[in-house]
Amino acid sequence: MNAAEPRSADLRQFISGNEAIAQAARDAGVKVAAAYPGTPSTEILEYVSQYPDIYSEWSINEKVSLEVAIGASMAGSRALCAMKHVGMNVASDAFMTQTLVGAVGGLVIVVADDVGLSSSQNEQDSRYWGRFAHLPILEPSDAQEAYEMTRAAYGISEQFEVPVIVRLTTRICHVKGVVINSEAEAHTGTGFKKDPARFVMVPGNAKNRIPMMMARDETLKSFAADTELNRIDTGSDTRVGFVTSGAAYYHVKESFPDAPVFKLGFSHPAPIESIRSFAGDVEKLVVVEEVEPLLETELRAAGVDVYGKDLLPKIGELSPSVITPPVSKLIGEAIAESELIPTAQVFPRPPTMCVACPHLGIYYCLSHVKNTIISGDIGCYTLGAGHPWNALDTTISMGASLSVAQGLDKGRAECDENKNVLAVIGDSTFLHMGMQGLLDITYNKGNVTILLLDNRAVGMTGGQDAPSSGLNLHGEQTMQVDFRKLCEALGVKPERIHEVNPYEMPILFKALRQEVKVPEPSVIITNQPCVLTERYSKLPPLKVDADKCTGCSNCLDVGCPAILVDRRETVVKPNGKEKELAFVSIDTAACTGCNLCTKPCAPDAIIPAYNVTKIDAVEIK
Repeated sequence: MNAAEPRSADLRQFISGNEAIAQAARDAGVKVAAAYPGTPSTEILEYVSQYPDIYSEWSINEKVSLEVAIGASMAGSRALCAMKHVGMNVASDAFMTQTLVGAVGGLVIVVADDVGLSSSQNEQDSRYWGRFAHLPILEPSDAQEAYEMTRAAYGISEQFEVPVIVRLTTRICHVKGVVINSEAEAHTGTGFKKDPARFVMVPGNAKNRIPMMMARDETLKSFAADTELNRIDTGSDTRVGFVTSGAAYYHVKESFPDAPVFKLGFSHPAPIESIRSFAGDVEKLVVVEEVEPLLETELRAAGVDVYGKDLLPKIGELSPSVITPPVSKLIGEAIAESELIPTAQVFPRPPTMCVACPHLGIYYCLSHVKNTIISGDIGCYTLGAGHPWNALDTTISMGASLSVAQGLDKGRAECDENKNVLAVIGDSTFLHMGMQGLLDITYNKGNVTILLLDNRAVGMTGGQDAPSSGLNLHGEQTMQVDFRKLCEALGVKPERIHEVNPYEMPILFKALRQEVKVPEPSVIITNQPCVLTERYSKLPPLKVDADKCTGCSNCLDVGCPAILVDRRETVVKPNGKEKELAFVSIDTAACTGCNLCTKPCAPDAIIPAYNVTKIDAVEIK
């Protein structure tokens, strides 16, 4: 259905949790939505952007996106901010103050936790933020609840004048289910009303807001005890009962369908006394929560006897195969091997870069740069730490490559004194949180070479536009960052800034070898687009001349997935040592003719697949 078309209030759709959140924002009368791309939350704003009545933007980072939403709430309009769990770390400065300011127009912050670390550098539990910031948390268990609870969150936000967190997990974000929308509501902004004592958070004003926050905590506790967002599923088997929330609810129901379950939709503040009463109706009470023992700790502190992480793991999803064995043992129920759901044995397939990705040639070169410590960052290029390149030595968080590189430079041990330091960062990550690191390097006279990989997109999350692309969320032309001028403005000397085509590996390799030896900050900007975007131009594919291929396998070091190993042979060299040869072919259906693999091919066995006379490097449209 087109976003602009009218819809029936009882329309049944099969959609993901992310799309359900977007539809809830539309139907709640949200006026402003802001986010920064981050799996598993990315699609929320992409869906929101289809609704012309909502202003939506890709913000430069999560802190900015939250501040945009805060401003809209201050203006009396309803606002949505979405991010993944590590994004909340970036937004936390504004977030922790907003708990004192509160909300005027409904302010909902959707945080998606990557339980199981499918695409993240850590596994955080965003429920902590509710405790830390004294804010309510709603936890949907499926797409329908994602819709309903987001709608409810706006009412709660305005009723108690408080920002509300809707906590998702990867499974809720991406798994689809049937969703029925309720009637849309119109929301009229009240306008901004000056109130410095509330909106100007100098120490004196902030101090005066703390008693209000404490009183709100008590009001929210009363609300938690009565709200229909929490419910009890009665069961006939009272040997064990469960307290759970989110996706774990369905895992519990599948594992023990006859057991009573206290399902938390409004999970913080938790209705402790209601749970205490529930515990009296079962022989043993198990808290099933992903991932930290937050509720378990609170219940034990309140004197409620529960089981939790003494039975269940503190990491990963609590699937039926994880829950069933320990809980069954707890209640003295034996399980036959045949009753357990077998764990699927998946053939190992390590992540790799796309065919013809401009980062391939970069990491091929980096893998051959000697005597250099390479500080990495968050993005597609983090894959450079893997096979066949093994060309990253550190990766911490978004934007950290430059700051860590500065520390590596200034904290050199005696054994590292003669090593070069190089930082790798992508264009959107540099704009997100890396610019400050470069300014720190130049201001404090660091000796670091920065490799700025400008592929004109937020590549890892699907190629979303950023200020480096010259397009906004809606595909409209806007300003485009000039990285050369930006780096110069941040203190890098003009002669130390170079732009290089990463498909021209000899030139790139020469620039790398030259700049890492220069004892001052320098920047190498690679300037070719992400292959998944429309800005990338394909050329005729390549193939391998089997008669010329010697099995040297140099082309495999590029790491392109379009290059396939047909057979391996082991030969004995004249010195008596064995050498393994790998004879390859190229999947012409996948090949884009980027020409990277021809550079290291010693026998010139890689040739055009079709009758063309020249192979050029990829060019930007």
